[in-house]
Amino acid sequence: MKIVIAPDSFKESMTALEAANAIEKGFKRIIPEANYVKVPMADGGEGTVQSLVDATHGKIIKEEVTGPLGSPVEAFYGVSGEGRTAVIEMAAASGLHLVPKEKRNPLITTTKGTGELILAAMNRGVKHIIIGLGGSATNDAGAGMVQALGAGLLDAAGDQIGFGGGELSNVHTIDTSNLDIRLQEITIEVACDVDNPLTGERGASAVFGPQKGASFEMVKILDQKLAHLANVIKNDLGMDVDQIPGSGAAGGLGAGLLAFLEANLKRGVDIVTEAVQLEKQVADAALVIIGEGKIDQQTMYGKTPIGVAKTAKKYNIPVIGIAGSLGDDCGIVYEHGMDALFSIVPGVIALEDAMAHATYYTEKQAENIARMIRLSGQYKI
Repeated sequence: MKIVIAPDSFKESMTALEAANAIEKGFKRIIPEANYVKVPMADGGEGTVQSLVDATHGKIIKEEVTGPLGSPVEAFYGVSGEGRTAVIEMAAASGLHLVPKEKRNPLITTTKGTGELILAAMNRGVKHIIIGLGGSATNDAGAGMVQALGAGLLDAAGDQIGFGGGELSNVHTIDTSNLDIRLQEITIEVACDVDNPLTGERGASAVFGPQKGASFEMVKILDQKLAHLANVIKNDLGMDVDQIPGSGAAGGLGAGLLAFLEANLKRGVDIVTEAVQLEKQVADAALVIIGEGKIDQQTMYGKTPIGVAKTAKKYNIPVIGIAGSLGDDCGIVYEHGMDALFSIVPGVIALEDAMAHATYYTEKQAENIARMIRLSGQYKI
């Protein structure tokens, strides 16, 4: 019996691999003869680098890059085991967590560090780059990123504009003649799970600006500046990015990646599923086990468990979900490929206890599930 264990991370308590190891350990106590295949998963957000590195036996590389406020920060990216794919979480270099609350101001924050991570990955000879969006401190539409890669966002005097979303209205001309030539030979996929356009009521500034420190007045200013850049992109590059779904992700970084790097925006879980060859792993499985910190109605909107379940259902394979907690509305996921759900929490316990001992609780619940399967006598499930 082949059992595929493909959990996401349990936020702030277990990485995806740690969760997979705990599930395997519990199952092996009861069904030691099964063939266990662990596939750490993610959806493009926090933990994606770690999951893909673990799934491909790769490594994490640390780099000093330019942080959101222009000062150096230590960031990281992952390289797959075969060395052809790099995985970048833009938040590692340009994330909101890198800016103290009192200094959050999307008029001045930059994505330059994200561009520097792309450069570092190319220096290692990769041919495929996956970039996870989300958690950004920025609203510069990837201006800093593309400047780091060699492009010119030039003002009327022919000089590079400065950092931040506040500078975008100064862009007079876009010059891509010095853009790093290696980008032409690299496939860039962007994990993007929002469909917000660049500007407008659902745009980057209006929806995400306030959490980055933007006031009501600042939101209007930022939106106007993004609209200006979109017009210059349309005139100089021949691409209309303003209303493309996902262009407003990560402060407009989605638009910048589309316009400057010809990237492909996809659902994060779809990119990860392909990168770890999940379908190949589950095709001949008897059972698939997923895991996540919480399973509820929100899980059905592009989250990892549903992505894994849909892949399994192509082959009519049963899927069991294990979660830190189950929402009252979790039953909706049964309509999307899940067959059974279990919480790892044994009873009424403090949240701190549940998170601190998540590995132990996961292992024990996995053992209980395995006992149930053993009792059923259905070794082929």
